[in-house]
Amino acid sequence: MDLERFLLLSAVLFAIGLYGAMSRRNIIVILMSIEIMFNAVNVAFLAFSRYVEPAALRQGGDAAEHANALLTGQAFAIFVVVVAAAEVALALALVLAFFRHRDSVDVTTMSLLKR
Repeated sequence: MDLERFLLLSAVLFAIGLYGAMSRRNIIVILMSIEIMFNAVNVAFLAFSRYVEPAALRQGGDAAEHANALLTGQAFAIFVVVVAAAEVALALALVLAFFRHRDSVDVTTMSLLKR
């Protein structure tokens, strides 16, 4: 497979996640849609890491520079996974607190929490 197909897959996944986040009222579905968007970004990072030749490889250099240049996409993907895990932990805590207070996970009723 070539770079364009991976980027197309990434764009489709991101569009599905964006549609799910914008069109749904259930907070759990919105969180799952945001996770789909994070995974779409990971696919794009890994595709660019695989198919775009880093500048360090064109200029020569030793094996350590080559290895570091080839692993940049994987490092960014791991960072995105860590951020997504922190986001899910915080969001689920907020969802549980909201559900205990309102007995609903509908986002339209969240404006009722203002005092």
